[in-house]
Amino acid sequence: MPKTIFVDTSRCTACRGCQIACKEWHELPANKTTQYKWGSHQNPQDLNPNNYKLVRFSEHLDNGVIRWNFFPDQCRHCELAPCKEMGDLYIEGAIVRDEKTGAVLYTDKTKNFSKEQFEEIRESCPYNIPRRNEKTGVLTKCTMCNDRIHNGMPPACVKVCPTGTMNFGERSDMLKLAEARLAVLKKQYPDARLADPDEVNVIYLLIDKPENYHEFAVAQADLGPMSKKQFLATLARPFKAMKA
Repeated sequence: MPKTIFVDTSRCTACRGCQIACKEWHELPANKTTQYKWGSHQNPQDLNPNNYKLVRFSEHLDNGVIRWNFFPDQCRHCELAPCKEMGDLYIEGAIVRDEKTGAVLYTDKTKNFSKEQFEEIRESCPYNIPRRNEKTGVLTKCTMCNDRIHNGMPPACVKVCPTGTMNFGERSDMLKLAEARLAVLKKQYPDARLADPDEVNVIYLLIDKPENYHEFAVAQADLGPMSKKQFLATLARPFKAMKA
């Protein structure tokens, strides 16, 4: 069974320890500070090749009161990953899944995707996660600290979290924890929900409507009558048929 991260946003204080721990573990360079130029404490402004994780700050008015929602954004490591399905159309094995952990990983082969192919891969992700390092051409995102897991350690973001926002373990255990926390929080927050728990291995508990977090807090796709799981399962079929 794959490993899963459960993110309880009700406990997030936006300390950004997870964001920094991720950068330190992966030895990612710093970004130029921009917060004084665009009016938000969120920094940097978006995910990028040097930030696999980003604590997003979202403000909205609730009956005249300003509310802040914090969202530690990262790859969801989808049960059926559209980025991998799309990537396999062009370079099989450039995007892989670790059989032991379930982590979806981008290899150095991703540098061989053209810019047009990268844009198709990025657009296939319902959470707008993949980014490209313009210097190396390699696609980047959260690895779930796959190397740490194989050495008996939790992901760096989970290890450093001081509030219990980040949790890690077997998928079945994390689903039980998520459902238990949801039942408790529903009493105080009627809009509380789990974000796409059946389709992803990074499960978020939201205490507000998804639109009060950010655009891609839940899967973004025009599904019509299909469920999200059906959509993800059928996404790449036409492309695979063309390849065959």
